[in-house]
Amino acid sequence: MSEIIFISAKGNLNLSRLHENQKKYIHSRALNSGIVGGYQSGKSLSAVVKCITTMLENPFVPIAYYLPTYSKIVDMLIPKFKDLFETLGINYTVNLKDSKFITDYGEIWMRSMDNPDSIVSYSVGYSVIDEIDVLHNNKRIEAVRRISGRNSYKKNTKNCIDFVSTPEGFGFMYGFFEKNNNENKKLFQLNTLDNAVNLGDGYIDGLKAMYDEHQLKAYIYGEFINLQNKPTYYNFDRKINNSNEELKEHDHLHIGIDFNIGNMSAVIHIIKRQIIAVDEITKAYDTDELCNIIKQRYPKNRIFVYPDASGRQRQTNADRTDIEILAQYGFIIRARMTNPFVSDRVKVVNRMFRDGKGTISYLINVKKCPEYVEALERQNNDKNGVPDKTSGFDHLTEAGGYFVYYNNNNKNLSFNYQ
Repeated sequence: MSEIIFISAKGNLNLSRLHENQKKYIHSRALNSGIVGGYQSGKSLSAVVKCITTMLENPFVPIAYYLPTYSKIVDMLIPKFKDLFETLGINYTVNLKDSKFITDYGEIWMRSMDNPDSIVSYSVGYSVIDEIDVLHNNKRIEAVRRISGRNSYKKNTKNCIDFVSTPEGFGFMYGFFEKNNNENKKLFQLNTLDNAVNLGDGYIDGLKAMYDEHQLKAYIYGEFINLQNKPTYYNFDRKINNSNEELKEHDHLHIGIDFNIGNMSAVIHIIKRQIIAVDEITKAYDTDELCNIIKQRYPKNRIFVYPDASGRQRQTNADRTDIEILAQYGFIIRARMTNPFVSDRVKVVNRMFRDGKGTISYLINVKKCPEYVEALERQNNDKNGVPDKTSGFDHLTEAGGYFVYYNNNNKNLSFNYQ
């Protein structure tokens, strides 16, 4: 990748001051490219540069740039375009009434998303949607739908739509690029610290004074985190705690199980130097269905199960308890007489993710366990400081937690079916 992109007859754009992910985004030609980054990490600058390079690669194909409000267009966007056009020696006029730049190479239209009904009656070949996570969800859904309808310029135009935003919790950017990723989408993460050379003295120190360590993961490092309340599993980090390890057909499997009719959940682990979650089972109807899934999916593995202790009394079937059903399928059962206190189980899991000395004892294959990862990231504590059970994120976290807790606290408090 060249440090210099020659994009006009009169000037060139030196990318040497841009950091690597900015350059990767600018060069990306995926149908949907995205940037998520901390404050002043260079997100919008990257998007403006890409608009100009796209315009020069495809002359006279109209481009649209969207922001949440018109004031953002006037205060932020227009000055950035003017600065780059002047640096490159590109002749331009700005029509404030119609909110567009007119150049010798084509037009760039600037639109606000605060009134989605106004996104009508035009056609463009490339769009950038900036600060998408800041927009209220009701407007965001309708705005994205209408923008997609406007991105229809010509049959031989790729009609890409890019998204740029500060990560505001698990909003649109997370759902679109992380949870529902595919080969047509590429997401690039920007870190404010990488852009420090372009920032004023004291800016980063000011952010650190304003936000706590947890919030700085979003506002400096550009990470998707739970911003609503303090997350239950605050020590989990999908990058730090990720493993690419996969189970093999003769591995011993250690499966934590949570019982819920219509939503049986299980997290499958192997034990190497660390505990590693390598698979998950969700939404099995009852204990028999869960057992059949386990038998079919892992026919050659030795299976140890660590169920919710309530299964000693709870009966899915009229004449068998849940734990008796597990035993009938030939699994080796390791279960406590009673479940641990919720606070104790959560503390153990957090400590295994990362203790006070930085030791990591619990890893997760993020690709193989997407719903478990989402639950760990998104489960909050309620107003009483205990895990919220209304969101539905508690099933998989409890399943995984039963095994992790048992593995660390099984002294004289358990019974086994061999």
